Amino acid sequence: MALILLKFGLAAAVIVFSSWLAGKRPELAGFIVALPLTTLLALAFSYGEYRDSAASVTFARSIFAGIPISLMFFIPFLLAERLHLHFWQCYAAGLGLLVIGYFLHRQVMHW
Repeated sequence: MALILLKFGLAAAVIVFSSWLAGKRPELAGFIVALPLTTLLALAFSYGEYRDSAASVTFARSIFAGIPISLMFFIPFLLAERLHLHFWQCYAAGLGLLVIGYFLHRQVMHW
């Protein structure tokens, strides 16, 4: 139980700090969020808990494949001015693209 609470606390601290920093220095916050912090934490937590090297390698490969696919979320934000989209329209469209990305990721991981 203590390990779960530690995981929650560390992950929450990263998210809370990043969102707080976004109000003060959005460029720096964006850079920090773009770092593979969650990947580093999740890989270490997973291996530490299960001690399964093969599963950790597969996990890392899945992350590697998922990163460029997950960037599809940002496409509506990049096109927002050109298409006259507001935040929630961009957000919803980005979530829709992530659903498509999920199925693309599944195909990539089966190759």
